[in-house]
Amino acid sequence: MVDAGKLLIGGSRKPDDSFKQAEYVELKFGNRHGLITGATGTGKTVTLQVLAEEFSAAGVPVFCSDIKGDLSGIAAIGEAKDFLLQRAEQIQYAEYDFAKFPVMFWDLYGEKGHRVRATIAEMGPLLLARLMDATEAQEGVLNIAFKIADEGGLPLLDLKDLQALLNYMGEHASEISARFGFVSKASVGSLQRGLLVLEQQGAVHFFGEPALQITDIMRVAPDGRGMISVLAADRLMMNPRLYATFLLWMLSELFEELPEVGDPEKPRLVFFFDEAHLLFSEAPKVLLERVEQVVRLIRSKGVGIYFVTQNPLDVPETVLAQLGNRVQHALRAYTPREQKAVKTAADTFRANPEFNTEEVITQLGTGEALVSTLQGKGAPSMVERTLIRPPSARIGPLSEPERSQIMNMSPVAGVYDRDLDRESAFEILAARASKATDAEAAKRAAEAAPAEEESAAGRWSLPGFGDKDDDEATAKPAARRRSGYQRETVIEAAMKSAARSVASSVANQIGRALVRGILGSLKR
Repeated sequence: MVDAGKLLIGGSRKPDDSFKQAEYVELKFGNRHGLITGATGTGKTVTLQVLAEEFSAAGVPVFCSDIKGDLSGIAAIGEAKDFLLQRAEQIQYAEYDFAKFPVMFWDLYGEKGHRVRATIAEMGPLLLARLMDATEAQEGVLNIAFKIADEGGLPLLDLKDLQALLNYMGEHASEISARFGFVSKASVGSLQRGLLVLEQQGAVHFFGEPALQITDIMRVAPDGRGMISVLAADRLMMNPRLYATFLLWMLSELFEELPEVGDPEKPRLVFFFDEAHLLFSEAPKVLLERVEQVVRLIRSKGVGIYFVTQNPLDVPETVLAQLGNRVQHALRAYTPREQKAVKTAADTFRANPEFNTEEVITQLGTGEALVSTLQGKGAPSMVERTLIRPPSARIGPLSEPERSQIMNMSPVAGVYDRDLDRESAFEILAARASKATDAEAAKRAAEAAPAEEESAAGRWSLPGFGDKDDDEATAKPAARRRSGYQRETVIEAAMKSAARSVASSVANQIGRALVRGILGSLKR
Protein backbone atom coordinates (compact mmCIF):
# COMPACT_ATOMS: atom_id res chain seq x y z
CA MET A 1 0.00 0.00 0.00
CA VAL A 2 1.17 3.52 -0.79
CA ASP A 3 -0.40 4.96 2.36
CA ALA A 4 -2.94 3.73 4.85
CA GLY A 5 -6.26 3.50 3.06
CA LYS A 6 -4.72 3.42 -0.43
CA LEU A 7 -4.21 0.33 -2.59
CA LEU A 8 -1.38 0.61 -5.10
CA ILE A 9 -2.24 -0.35 -8.69
CA GLY A 10 0.85 0.97 -10.45
CA GLY A 11 2.61 4.08 -11.62
CA SER A 12 1.50 6.46 -14.37
CA ARG A 13 3.84 7.99 -16.92
CA LYS A 14 4.33 11.38 -18.49
CA PRO A 15 4.33 11.87 -22.29
CA ASP A 16 8.14 11.51 -22.25
CA ASP A 17 7.71 8.07 -20.62
CA SER A 18 9.12 9.14 -17.26
CA PHE A 19 7.43 8.34 -13.94
CA LYS A 20 4.56 10.66 -13.04
CA GLN A 21 2.77 9.42 -9.91
CA ALA A 22 1.48 6.38 -8.06
CA GLU A 23 -2.00 5.23 -9.07
CA TYR A 24 -4.20 3.66 -6.44
CA VAL A 25 -7.70 2.72 -5.33
CA GLU A 26 -8.88 4.39 -2.18
CA LEU A 27 -9.94 1.68 0.26
CA LYS A 28 -13.07 3.57 1.30
CA PHE A 29 -14.23 3.48 -2.34
CA GLY A 30 -13.47 -0.22 -2.76
CA ASN A 31 -17.17 -1.05 -2.54
CA ARG A 32 -18.01 1.29 -5.44
CA HIS A 33 -17.33 -1.60 -7.83
CA GLY A 34 -14.93 -1.78 -10.73
CA LEU A 35 -14.16 -3.02 -14.23
CA ILE A 36 -11.06 -4.72 -15.64
CA THR A 37 -11.13 -5.11 -19.43
CA GLY A 38 -8.71 -5.92 -22.21
CA ALA A 39 -7.93 -8.36 -24.96
CA THR A 40 -6.50 -11.82 -24.29
CA GLY A 41 -2.87 -11.73 -23.17
CA THR A 42 -2.82 -8.07 -22.11
CA GLY A 43 -2.45 -8.71 -18.35
CA LYS A 44 -5.99 -8.78 -16.90
CA THR A 45 -5.27 -11.78 -14.66
CA VAL A 46 -2.17 -10.15 -13.17
CA THR A 47 -4.15 -6.97 -12.51
CA LEU A 48 -6.80 -9.07 -10.76
CA GLN A 49 -4.06 -10.73 -8.67
CA VAL A 50 -2.54 -7.37 -7.75
CA LEU A 51 -5.88 -5.98 -6.57
CA ALA A 52 -6.66 -9.20 -4.65
CA GLU A 53 -3.28 -8.94 -2.88
CA GLU A 54 -3.85 -5.30 -2.00
CA PHE A 55 -7.34 -5.87 -0.62
CA SER A 56 -6.17 -8.90 1.37
CA ALA A 57 -3.26 -6.94 2.86
CA ALA A 58 -5.78 -4.28 3.92
CA GLY A 59 -7.82 -6.90 5.81
CA VAL A 60 -10.57 -7.30 3.19
CA PRO A 61 -11.73 -10.85 2.25
CA VAL A 62 -11.70 -11.54 -1.49
CA PHE A 63 -13.55 -14.00 -3.72
CA CYS A 64 -12.31 -14.67 -7.25
CA SER A 65 -12.52 -17.41 -9.87
CA ASP A 66 -9.46 -19.06 -11.39
CA ILE A 67 -10.34 -19.65 -15.04
CA LYS A 68 -6.95 -20.87 -16.30
CA GLY A 69 -5.47 -22.25 -13.08
CA ASP A 70 -2.63 -19.76 -12.78
CA LEU A 71 -4.29 -17.56 -10.15
CA SER A 72 -3.66 -20.27 -7.55
CA GLY A 73 -0.08 -19.01 -7.29
CA ILE A 74 -1.32 -16.20 -5.05
CA ALA A 75 -0.99 -18.71 -2.18
CA ALA A 76 2.79 -19.05 -2.74
CA ILE A 77 5.58 -16.54 -2.22
CA GLY A 78 6.81 -14.82 -5.36
CA GLU A 79 10.26 -15.19 -6.86
CA ALA A 80 12.67 -12.37 -7.65
CA LYS A 81 12.80 -12.17 -11.43
CA ASP A 82 14.42 -9.48 -13.54
CA PHE A 83 11.25 -8.28 -15.25
CA LEU A 84 9.45 -7.94 -11.90
CA LEU A 85 12.28 -5.99 -10.28
CA GLN A 86 12.55 -3.81 -13.37
CA ARG A 87 8.84 -2.99 -13.28
CA ALA A 88 9.07 -2.09 -9.55
CA GLU A 89 11.95 0.25 -10.35
CA GLN A 90 10.05 1.86 -13.25
CA ILE A 91 7.14 2.82 -10.99
CA GLN A 92 9.43 3.73 -8.05
CA TYR A 93 7.96 1.01 -5.85
CA ALA A 94 10.77 0.96 -3.28
CA GLU A 95 8.75 -1.14 -0.78
CA TYR A 96 8.30 -4.00 -3.24
CA ASP A 97 8.74 -7.35 -1.54
CA PHE A 98 7.60 -10.92 -2.04
CA ALA A 99 4.90 -12.61 0.02
CA LYS A 100 2.25 -15.30 -0.02
CA PHE A 101 -1.37 -14.72 0.95
CA PRO A 102 -3.95 -16.67 2.99
CA VAL A 103 -6.05 -18.66 0.50
CA MET A 104 -8.99 -21.06 0.57
CA PHE A 105 -9.61 -23.15 -2.54
CA TRP A 106 -13.12 -24.04 -3.70
CA ASP A 107 -14.38 -26.31 -6.47
CA LEU A 108 -17.91 -27.36 -7.46
CA TYR A 109 -16.53 -30.80 -8.29
CA GLY A 110 -14.48 -31.16 -5.12
CA GLU A 111 -11.28 -31.93 -7.03
CA LYS A 112 -9.15 -28.78 -6.65
CA GLY A 113 -10.84 -27.25 -3.64
CA HIS A 114 -13.52 -27.68 -1.01
CA ARG A 115 -16.91 -28.67 -2.40
CA VAL A 116 -19.31 -25.81 -3.07
CA ARG A 117 -23.03 -26.60 -3.03
CA ALA A 118 -26.35 -24.84 -2.97
CA THR A 119 -29.79 -26.33 -2.56
CA ILE A 120 -32.44 -26.10 -5.26
CA ALA A 121 -34.59 -24.12 -2.82
CA GLU A 122 -31.82 -21.57 -2.23
CA MET A 123 -31.19 -21.16 -5.94
CA GLY A 124 -34.80 -20.16 -6.58
CA PRO A 125 -36.92 -20.28 -9.74
CA LEU A 126 -35.45 -17.26 -11.54
CA LEU A 127 -31.83 -18.43 -11.47
CA LEU A 128 -32.80 -22.05 -12.09
CA ALA A 129 -34.79 -21.00 -15.15
CA ARG A 130 -31.72 -19.13 -16.39
CA LEU A 131 -29.57 -22.21 -15.79
CA MET A 132 -32.01 -24.42 -17.72
CA ASP A 133 -32.58 -21.85 -20.48
CA ALA A 134 -36.29 -22.19 -19.77
CA THR A 135 -39.00 -20.51 -21.80
CA GLU A 136 -41.44 -18.08 -20.22
CA ALA A 137 -44.07 -20.82 -19.87
CA GLN A 138 -41.56 -23.22 -18.32
CA GLU A 139 -40.37 -20.54 -15.91
CA GLY A 140 -44.00 -20.09 -14.86
CA VAL A 141 -44.25 -23.81 -14.07
CA LEU A 142 -41.04 -23.56 -12.03
CA ASN A 143 -42.49 -20.67 -10.05
CA ILE A 144 -45.57 -22.75 -9.25
CA ALA A 145 -43.35 -25.69 -8.24
CA PHE A 146 -41.40 -23.52 -5.81
CA LYS A 147 -44.66 -22.03 -4.50
CA ILE A 148 -46.00 -25.51 -3.71
CA ALA A 149 -42.72 -26.59 -2.15
CA ASP A 150 -42.23 -23.43 -0.06
CA GLU A 151 -45.75 -23.40 1.31
CA GLY A 152 -46.32 -27.15 1.49
CA GLY A 153 -43.28 -28.13 3.53
CA LEU A 154 -41.44 -29.95 0.73
CA PRO A 155 -37.71 -29.14 0.97
CA LEU A 156 -36.09 -28.98 -2.47
CA LEU A 157 -32.45 -29.84 -1.86
CA ASP A 158 -31.17 -31.63 -4.95
CA LEU A 159 -32.18 -32.54 -8.48
CA LYS A 160 -34.16 -35.65 -7.52
CA ASP A 161 -36.36 -33.54 -5.22
CA LEU A 162 -37.36 -31.23 -8.04
CA GLN A 163 -37.80 -34.20 -10.37
CA ALA A 164 -40.24 -35.82 -7.93
CA LEU A 165 -42.21 -32.60 -7.54
CA LEU A 166 -42.41 -32.10 -11.31
CA ASN A 167 -43.70 -35.66 -11.67
CA TYR A 168 -46.41 -34.83 -9.17
CA MET A 169 -47.32 -31.66 -11.05
CA GLY A 170 -47.49 -33.50 -14.36
CA GLU A 171 -49.88 -36.13 -12.97
CA HIS A 172 -52.10 -33.49 -11.35
CA ALA A 173 -51.79 -30.67 -13.85
CA SER A 174 -55.54 -30.04 -13.97
CA GLU A 175 -55.95 -29.70 -10.19
CA ILE A 176 -52.89 -27.43 -9.90
CA SER A 177 -54.00 -25.35 -12.89
CA ALA A 178 -57.33 -24.67 -11.18
CA ARG A 179 -55.51 -23.13 -8.23
CA PHE A 180 -52.35 -21.53 -9.61
CA GLY A 181 -52.99 -21.03 -13.32
CA PHE A 182 -52.45 -23.20 -16.36
CA VAL A 183 -49.76 -25.86 -16.00
CA SER A 184 -48.96 -27.56 -19.29
CA LYS A 185 -47.82 -31.18 -19.25
CA ALA A 186 -45.59 -30.30 -22.19
CA SER A 187 -43.82 -27.61 -20.12
CA VAL A 188 -43.41 -30.04 -17.24
CA GLY A 189 -41.95 -32.61 -19.62
CA SER A 190 -39.51 -30.07 -21.05
CA LEU A 191 -38.35 -29.15 -17.56
CA GLN A 192 -37.83 -32.81 -16.73
CA ARG A 193 -35.67 -33.20 -19.82
CA GLY A 194 -33.82 -30.05 -18.81
CA LEU A 195 -33.05 -31.58 -15.42
CA LEU A 196 -31.64 -34.63 -17.17
CA VAL A 197 -29.35 -32.39 -19.23
CA LEU A 198 -28.20 -30.58 -16.07
CA GLU A 199 -27.43 -33.91 -14.45
CA GLN A 200 -25.34 -34.98 -17.44
CA GLN A 201 -23.49 -31.66 -17.37
CA GLY A 202 -22.43 -32.17 -13.75
CA ALA A 203 -24.93 -29.93 -11.96
CA VAL A 204 -25.66 -32.88 -9.68
CA HIS A 205 -22.36 -32.03 -7.95
CA PHE A 206 -23.56 -28.52 -7.18
CA PHE A 207 -27.06 -29.08 -5.84
CA GLY A 208 -27.24 -30.58 -2.37
CA GLU A 209 -26.02 -30.17 1.18
CA PRO A 210 -24.11 -29.00 3.11
CA ALA A 211 -24.73 -25.70 1.33
CA LEU A 212 -22.05 -23.02 1.33
CA GLN A 213 -22.27 -20.56 4.20
CA ILE A 214 -21.51 -17.08 2.89
CA THR A 215 -19.65 -16.24 6.11
CA ASP A 216 -17.00 -18.80 5.14
CA ILE A 217 -15.84 -16.66 2.21
CA MET A 218 -15.70 -13.58 4.44
CA ARG A 219 -13.01 -14.81 6.81
CA VAL A 220 -10.01 -12.88 8.06
CA ALA A 221 -6.73 -14.71 8.74
CA PRO A 222 -5.16 -14.65 12.22
CA ASP A 223 -2.59 -12.10 11.02
CA GLY A 224 -5.39 -9.68 10.07
CA ARG A 225 -5.21 -10.14 6.32
CA GLY A 226 -8.36 -10.98 4.40
CA MET A 227 -8.71 -14.59 3.23
CA ILE A 228 -8.71 -14.95 -0.56
CA SER A 229 -11.25 -17.54 -1.76
CA VAL A 230 -10.19 -18.94 -5.14
CA LEU A 231 -12.77 -20.92 -7.12
CA ALA A 232 -11.23 -23.51 -9.45
CA ALA A 233 -13.17 -22.82 -12.65
CA ASP A 234 -11.11 -24.43 -15.40
CA ARG A 235 -13.44 -27.46 -15.58
CA LEU A 236 -16.51 -25.43 -14.61
CA MET A 237 -16.00 -23.20 -17.65
CA MET A 238 -16.94 -26.16 -19.84
CA ASN A 239 -20.49 -25.37 -18.69
CA PRO A 240 -20.47 -21.55 -18.85
CA ARG A 241 -24.15 -21.19 -17.95
CA LEU A 242 -23.63 -23.09 -14.70
CA TYR A 243 -20.56 -20.96 -13.95
CA ALA A 244 -22.41 -17.68 -14.46
CA THR A 245 -25.51 -18.83 -12.55
CA PHE A 246 -23.43 -20.04 -9.61
CA LEU A 247 -21.61 -16.71 -9.23
CA LEU A 248 -24.89 -14.86 -9.59
CA TRP A 249 -26.36 -17.04 -6.85
CA MET A 250 -23.45 -16.09 -4.60
CA LEU A 251 -24.11 -12.39 -5.23
CA SER A 252 -27.76 -12.98 -4.44
CA GLU A 253 -26.87 -14.71 -1.16
CA LEU A 254 -24.58 -11.83 -0.18
CA PHE A 255 -27.28 -9.32 -1.01
CA GLU A 256 -29.96 -11.11 1.01
CA GLU A 257 -27.90 -12.10 4.06
CA LEU A 258 -25.69 -9.10 4.78
CA PRO A 259 -27.06 -6.14 6.73
CA GLU A 260 -26.90 -2.55 5.54
CA VAL A 261 -23.68 -0.80 6.61
CA GLY A 262 -23.74 2.30 4.40
CA ASP A 263 -20.26 3.35 3.20
CA PRO A 264 -17.71 1.71 5.53
CA GLU A 265 -14.05 2.67 5.77
CA LYS A 266 -13.23 -0.52 3.89
CA PRO A 267 -15.34 -3.17 2.13
CA ARG A 268 -16.54 -6.27 3.94
CA LEU A 269 -15.85 -8.34 0.81
CA VAL A 270 -14.59 -7.79 -2.72
CA PHE A 271 -16.01 -10.10 -5.39
CA PHE A 272 -14.22 -10.53 -8.73
CA PHE A 273 -16.51 -11.80 -11.52
CA ASP A 274 -14.15 -13.11 -14.21
CA GLU A 275 -15.49 -13.81 -17.73
CA ALA A 276 -18.33 -11.44 -16.87
CA HIS A 277 -19.76 -11.56 -20.40
CA LEU A 278 -21.21 -14.98 -19.53
CA LEU A 279 -23.46 -13.33 -16.97
CA PHE A 280 -25.08 -10.98 -19.45
CA SER A 281 -24.97 -13.02 -22.66
CA GLU A 282 -28.52 -13.92 -23.77
CA ALA A 283 -29.86 -13.16 -20.30
CA PRO A 284 -33.59 -12.33 -20.20
CA LYS A 285 -34.59 -8.73 -19.53
CA VAL A 286 -36.01 -9.47 -16.09
CA LEU A 287 -32.72 -11.02 -14.97
CA LEU A 288 -30.67 -8.10 -16.28
CA GLU A 289 -32.92 -5.71 -14.36
CA ARG A 290 -32.41 -7.72 -11.15
CA VAL A 291 -28.64 -7.83 -11.66
CA GLU A 292 -28.56 -4.07 -12.17
CA GLN A 293 -30.54 -3.64 -8.97
CA VAL A 294 -28.18 -5.91 -7.02
CA VAL A 295 -25.10 -4.08 -8.31
CA ARG A 296 -26.64 -0.73 -7.40
CA LEU A 297 -27.70 -1.71 -3.89
CA ILE A 298 -25.12 -4.22 -2.71
CA ARG A 299 -22.44 -1.59 -2.16
CA SER A 300 -24.40 -0.36 0.88
CA LYS A 301 -23.86 -3.88 2.30
CA GLY A 302 -20.10 -3.32 2.06
CA VAL A 303 -19.54 -5.54 -1.00
CA GLY A 304 -17.53 -4.41 -4.01
CA ILE A 305 -18.04 -6.20 -7.35
CA TYR A 306 -15.30 -6.10 -9.98
CA PHE A 307 -16.22 -7.38 -13.44
CA VAL A 308 -13.40 -8.82 -15.54
CA THR A 309 -14.02 -9.26 -19.26
CA GLN A 310 -12.44 -8.64 -22.65
CA ASN A 311 -14.73 -5.98 -24.00
CA PRO A 312 -16.53 -3.13 -22.20
CA LEU A 313 -19.50 -3.77 -24.52
CA ASP A 314 -19.97 -7.09 -22.68
CA VAL A 315 -21.45 -5.17 -19.75
CA PRO A 316 -24.83 -3.41 -20.14
CA GLU A 317 -24.71 0.38 -19.92
CA THR A 318 -26.94 0.40 -16.85
CA VAL A 319 -24.43 -1.77 -15.00
CA LEU A 320 -21.40 -0.04 -16.53
CA ALA A 321 -22.58 3.24 -15.03
CA GLN A 322 -22.25 1.75 -11.52
CA LEU A 323 -18.55 0.83 -11.90
CA GLY A 324 -16.36 3.56 -10.43
CA ASN A 325 -12.84 2.03 -10.49
CA ARG A 326 -11.65 1.11 -13.98
CA VAL A 327 -8.60 -0.56 -15.46
CA GLN A 328 -8.53 -0.74 -19.26
CA HIS A 329 -5.86 -2.92 -20.88
CA ALA A 330 -5.18 -2.93 -24.61
CA LEU A 331 -7.96 -3.56 -27.10
CA ARG A 332 -7.65 -4.56 -30.73
CA ALA A 333 -9.56 -2.56 -33.35
CA TYR A 334 -9.67 -4.66 -36.50
CA THR A 335 -13.43 -5.16 -36.90
CA PRO A 336 -16.27 -2.60 -36.69
CA ARG A 337 -17.42 -4.08 -33.37
CA GLU A 338 -13.88 -3.84 -31.95
CA GLN A 339 -13.61 -0.24 -33.12
CA LYS A 340 -16.92 0.51 -31.41
CA ALA A 341 -15.62 -1.11 -28.22
CA VAL A 342 -12.51 1.07 -28.28
CA LYS A 343 -14.61 4.21 -28.68
CA THR A 344 -16.99 3.08 -25.90
CA ALA A 345 -14.08 2.42 -23.55
CA ALA A 346 -12.52 5.79 -24.33
CA ASP A 347 -15.78 7.65 -23.79
CA THR A 348 -16.25 6.19 -20.30
CA PHE A 349 -13.04 7.83 -19.00
CA ARG A 350 -12.51 11.36 -17.81
CA ALA A 351 -10.31 12.72 -20.60
CA ASN A 352 -6.63 13.55 -20.10
CA PRO A 353 -5.37 16.44 -22.27
CA GLU A 354 -1.91 14.85 -22.44
CA PHE A 355 -2.98 12.09 -24.82
CA ASN A 356 -5.79 10.79 -27.02
CA THR A 357 -7.49 8.05 -25.01
CA GLU A 358 -8.99 6.29 -28.02
CA GLU A 359 -5.61 6.01 -29.74
CA VAL A 360 -3.69 4.95 -26.65
CA ILE A 361 -6.04 2.02 -25.91
CA THR A 362 -4.80 0.22 -29.04
CA GLN A 363 -1.14 1.01 -28.27
CA LEU A 364 -0.87 -0.27 -24.70
CA GLY A 365 1.71 -2.97 -24.00
CA THR A 366 1.32 -6.09 -21.86
CA GLY A 367 0.97 -5.12 -18.20
CA GLU A 368 0.07 -1.55 -19.13
CA ALA A 369 -3.39 -0.03 -18.74
CA LEU A 370 -5.47 3.11 -18.62
CA VAL A 371 -6.54 3.64 -15.02
CA SER A 372 -9.22 5.84 -13.50
CA THR A 373 -10.42 5.46 -9.91
CA LEU A 374 -12.66 7.33 -7.52
CA GLN A 375 -10.81 9.99 -5.56
CA GLY A 376 -11.54 12.75 -3.06
CA LYS A 377 -15.30 12.97 -2.58
CA GLY A 378 -16.01 10.14 -4.99
CA ALA A 379 -15.35 11.77 -8.36
CA PRO A 380 -13.47 9.75 -11.01
CA SER A 381 -9.84 10.71 -11.48
CA MET A 382 -8.44 11.79 -14.81
CA VAL A 383 -7.43 8.72 -16.85
CA GLU A 384 -3.72 7.92 -16.69
CA ARG A 385 -1.50 5.65 -18.75
CA THR A 386 -0.21 3.27 -16.08
CA LEU A 387 2.27 0.44 -15.63
CA ILE A 388 0.62 -2.14 -13.36
CA ARG A 389 2.73 -2.99 -10.32
CA PRO A 390 4.31 -6.46 -10.10
CA PRO A 391 2.56 -9.00 -7.85
CA SER A 392 4.13 -10.03 -4.57
CA ALA A 393 2.95 -13.65 -4.84
CA ARG A 394 3.86 -16.21 -7.47
CA ILE A 395 2.78 -15.65 -11.06
CA GLY A 396 1.63 -19.08 -12.20
CA PRO A 397 -0.13 -22.14 -10.81
CA LEU A 398 0.56 -24.17 -7.69
CA SER A 399 1.64 -27.78 -7.89
CA GLU A 400 -0.87 -30.41 -6.76
CA PRO A 401 1.06 -31.19 -3.51
CA GLU A 402 1.14 -27.46 -2.68
CA ARG A 403 -2.60 -27.14 -3.28
CA SER A 404 -3.36 -30.23 -1.16
CA GLN A 405 -1.27 -28.93 1.71
CA ILE A 406 -3.14 -25.61 1.73
CA MET A 407 -6.51 -27.39 1.58
CA ASN A 408 -5.57 -29.60 4.54
CA MET A 409 -4.69 -26.53 6.61
CA SER A 410 -7.82 -24.62 5.58
CA PRO A 411 -10.20 -23.38 8.31
CA VAL A 412 -13.06 -25.20 6.54
CA ALA A 413 -11.20 -28.48 5.96
CA GLY A 414 -13.67 -31.36 6.28
CA VAL A 415 -16.74 -29.12 6.59
CA TYR A 416 -17.97 -29.38 3.00
CA ASP A 417 -16.21 -32.49 1.74
CA ARG A 418 -18.93 -35.05 2.55
CA ASP A 419 -22.43 -35.18 1.07
CA LEU A 420 -25.43 -34.85 3.37
CA ASP A 421 -28.73 -36.35 2.21
CA ARG A 422 -31.41 -35.55 4.75
CA GLU A 423 -35.15 -36.00 4.36
CA SER A 424 -36.48 -33.77 1.61
CA ALA A 425 -39.21 -33.64 -1.02
CA PHE A 426 -38.25 -36.95 -2.62
CA GLU A 427 -38.36 -38.86 0.67
CA ILE A 428 -41.55 -37.13 1.82
CA LEU A 429 -43.33 -37.98 -1.43
CA ALA A 430 -41.99 -41.53 -1.27
CA ALA A 431 -43.32 -41.94 2.29
CA ARG A 432 -46.72 -40.62 1.24
CA ALA A 433 -46.65 -43.05 -1.69
CA SER A 434 -45.93 -46.00 0.58
CA LYS A 435 -48.70 -44.97 2.94
CA ALA A 436 -51.15 -44.57 0.05
CA THR A 437 -50.21 -47.97 -1.37
CA ASP A 438 -50.66 -49.72 1.99
CA ALA A 439 -54.04 -48.03 2.48
CA GLU A 440 -55.17 -49.09 -1.00
CA ALA A 441 -54.09 -52.69 -0.39
CA ALA A 442 -55.90 -52.79 2.97
CA LYS A 443 -59.04 -51.41 1.35
CA ARG A 444 -58.98 -54.07 -1.38
CA ALA A 445 -58.40 -56.83 1.18
CA ALA A 446 -61.36 -55.62 3.24
CA GLU A 447 -63.60 -55.58 0.15
CA ALA A 448 -62.48 -59.07 -0.84
CA ALA A 449 -63.06 -60.74 2.57
CA PRO A 450 -66.94 -60.95 2.48
CA ALA A 451 -66.87 -62.39 -1.05
CA GLU A 452 -64.49 -65.15 0.02
CA GLU A 453 -66.67 -66.06 3.02
CA GLU A 454 -69.77 -66.26 0.82
CA SER A 455 -67.98 -68.54 -1.68
CA ALA A 456 -66.74 -70.87 1.08
CA ALA A 457 -70.21 -71.19 2.63
CA GLY A 458 -71.62 -72.76 -0.57
CA ARG A 459 -69.47 -75.90 -0.30
CA TRP A 460 -69.29 -78.77 2.24
CA SER A 461 -65.85 -78.93 3.87
CA LEU A 462 -64.07 -79.68 7.09
CA PRO A 463 -61.89 -76.88 8.39
CA GLY A 464 -58.25 -77.82 8.50
CA PHE A 465 -58.49 -81.03 6.50
CA GLY A 466 -56.63 -79.56 3.56
CA ASP A 467 -59.08 -80.28 0.76
CA LYS A 468 -56.91 -79.72 -2.34
CA ASP A 469 -59.76 -78.75 -4.62
CA ASP A 470 -60.99 -76.26 -2.04
CA ASP A 471 -57.56 -74.71 -1.66
CA GLU A 472 -57.16 -74.29 -5.44
CA ALA A 473 -60.66 -72.88 -5.87
CA THR A 474 -60.05 -70.35 -3.12
CA ALA A 475 -56.63 -69.43 -4.35
CA LYS A 476 -57.49 -68.80 -8.02
CA PRO A 477 -59.98 -65.93 -7.49
CA ALA A 478 -57.52 -64.26 -5.15
CA ALA A 479 -54.78 -64.69 -7.71
CA ARG A 480 -57.01 -63.22 -10.38
CA ARG A 481 -57.77 -60.28 -8.13
CA ARG A 482 -54.07 -59.71 -7.48
CA SER A 483 -53.12 -59.99 -11.13
CA GLY A 484 -55.80 -57.43 -11.96
CA TYR A 485 -54.24 -54.95 -9.56
CA GLN A 486 -50.93 -53.43 -10.59
CA ARG A 487 -48.95 -51.86 -7.73
CA GLU A 488 -48.49 -48.15 -8.28
CA THR A 489 -45.04 -46.64 -8.64
CA VAL A 490 -43.68 -44.47 -5.86
CA ILE A 491 -44.56 -41.25 -7.61
CA GLU A 492 -47.95 -42.41 -8.95
CA ALA A 493 -49.09 -43.40 -5.49
CA ALA A 494 -47.70 -40.19 -4.08
CA MET A 495 -49.78 -38.18 -6.50
CA LYS A 496 -53.04 -39.49 -5.09
CA SER A 497 -52.18 -38.98 -1.46
CA ALA A 498 -50.17 -35.82 -1.97
CA ALA A 499 -52.80 -34.13 -4.12
CA ARG A 500 -55.12 -33.65 -1.15
CA SER A 501 -52.43 -33.15 1.48
CA VAL A 502 -50.43 -30.61 -0.54
CA ALA A 503 -53.54 -28.72 -1.60
CA SER A 504 -54.73 -28.46 1.99
CA SER A 505 -51.20 -27.66 3.12
CA VAL A 506 -50.96 -24.82 0.63
CA ALA A 507 -54.27 -23.49 1.86
CA ASN A 508 -53.49 -23.85 5.55
CA GLN A 509 -49.78 -23.04 5.77
CA ILE A 510 -49.55 -19.76 3.89
CA GLY A 511 -48.76 -18.03 7.16
CA ARG A 512 -45.44 -19.84 7.39
CA ALA A 513 -44.48 -19.62 3.71
CA LEU A 514 -40.81 -19.01 2.97
CA VAL A 515 -39.78 -15.59 1.72
CA ARG A 516 -37.71 -15.09 -1.42
CA GLY A 517 -35.49 -12.18 -2.28
CA ILE A 518 -34.66 -10.03 -5.28
CA LEU A 519 -33.18 -12.88 -7.38
CA GLY A 520 -35.53 -15.54 -6.07
CA SER A 521 -33.13 -16.98 -3.48
CA LEU A 522 -34.34 -17.76 0.02
CA LYS A 523 -34.14 -15.18 2.77
CA ARG A 524 -32.88 -16.99 5.85
